[in-house]
Amino acid sequence: MKIWMNGNLVEEKEAVVSVYDHGFLYGMGLFETFRTYNGHPFLLKEHMERIREGCAELGIPFHTDETGMRARVEELLRANGLEDAYFRYAVSAGVDMLGLPGGAFYENPSEIIYVKSLPPRNADQPASRPLQLLNLRRNTPESGRRHKSFHYMNNILAKREMMNYPWAHGAEGLFLTDNGGYVAEGIVSNIFWIKGVVCFTPSLTTGILPGITRAFVLKLAEEEGLEISEGLFPWSELCEADEIFVTNSVQEIVSINELFDERGGSITVSRGMAGPVTSRLAQLYRECTRLL
Repeated sequence: MKIWMNGNLVEEKEAVVSVYDHGFLYGMGLFETFRTYNGHPFLLKEHMERIREGCAELGIPFHTDETGMRARVEELLRANGLEDAYFRYAVSAGVDMLGLPGGAFYENPSEIIYVKSLPPRNADQPASRPLQLLNLRRNTPESGRRHKSFHYMNNILAKREMMNYPWAHGAEGLFLTDNGGYVAEGIVSNIFWIKGVVCFTPSLTTGILPGITRAFVLKLAEEEGLEISEGLFPWSELCEADEIFVTNSVQEIVSINELFDERGGSITVSRGMAGPVTSRLAQLYRECTRLL
């Protein structure tokens, strides 16, 4: 597979970074994941705005605009013979001295765009999977808000914890907050649930990622007349939900059909299938992607 690195298309095995890159040494880097529909990246403007703001906070120069990114996406699809794909755009701080930098800004960032084939999906119904409650708690953000950064140890350890739950095959893991034990987010997703005519989701004050798809789905829910409630919620409230779903930019909206606790106790959600609100939001989401 060919990827894009610092202005050039290269083979994967040829794409390397220096051992002095501060993304490698200290995790100073950010990334965005998105996918294309009919060759066009969805919600690209929002993804670019988020990473631009994050780079400004980390002191990493950022010069790529939306037009340039669209051109790179087209080039990568063409070079790899793909109609649509998953993309991961990463910006690393670049090479600097060994030791914590003395200045406020980096000078030579590295940019990489990875690409891979998309998993198959059902065009008519949202995907469904279980949700497993994790023992590991969500770490607090490194700064005042959570960035989509290279600091992924918390997520990786959570993924490993999932191996302890043989009953939760194919499940997403759910973090609670370290302070208060409130529902936070999935390992790779934001979470929502429906109770009556209210759409609940954890507040950004819990330290969750301000997901691009999360914001888009909240907008869809409001337009459908749902009342939105963002706040601090215990696991027990999730267990009483009529419908539950998780979101991310590649998997879109995924229905949760069963909840598992740490001991394997389970609760079936919405009779084990996507509920009417989840299905409607998934339909609206896909209608928007068809307009690209």
